[in-house]
Amino acid sequence: MFIIYFIIILIIPLWAQMRVSGAYKKYSKVAASSNMTGREVARRILDSNGLYDVSIEETRGVLSDHYDPRSKVVRLSTNNYHGHSVAACAIAAHEVGHAIQDQQEYAFLRFRHTLVPVANIGSNFSWILILIGMLLGASNFVLLGIIFMAAAVLFQFVTLPVEFNASNRAMDEVVALGIIRNDEEKETKKVLNAAALTYVAAAAVAILELLRLIMIYTGMQRND
Repeated sequence: MFIIYFIIILIIPLWAQMRVSGAYKKYSKVAASSNMTGREVARRILDSNGLYDVSIEETRGVLSDHYDPRSKVVRLSTNNYHGHSVAACAIAAHEVGHAIQDQQEYAFLRFRHTLVPVANIGSNFSWILILIGMLLGASNFVLLGIIFMAAAVLFQFVTLPVEFNASNRAMDEVVALGIIRNDEEKETKKVLNAAALTYVAAAAVAILELLRLIMIYTGMQRND
């Protein structure tokens, strides 16, 4: 059972990553009708929402795109920064969606920001406490580790509405501003949906792992 379980939690994120890579590779070869680069798309949406103070920077890596709320910067990976593809437009619009969330003080985004330090502590120390508890047979250490891990799982769970909302905002913006044509909406959605799968997979794995540890803790309590 343990072998099957570990195979499952390995397959889920790998499958999601394959979907993302496949969709990105496919639609990064499809030129957008607007012929706008990812940077131009991002700037257009930012300006249309009055976000003139948010800058756009090129960053290294593949699919390393993100919005930094502290610096008010949308960072796009090289291919998306310079690219004219449907994928570049979709991802640039998605990251700007986070900037719009920040401007409008979207509740789930604010909540996620408050969870960051707690989630970091939970991710770093939960397994240490759990391993100590298992080695010493001390269920209290395991319970404390589970509590820390629960904070990290909550962060993963709250990330889902943040990411889906950013994608919905991205679609609304690229359609309203005429950045994509009607026949490009389906392709754009495929890119955004594939990217969202990575967050769904991460949340699913985190929840499964938390449930497994709760079962271990329950078993230790019975033995006590």
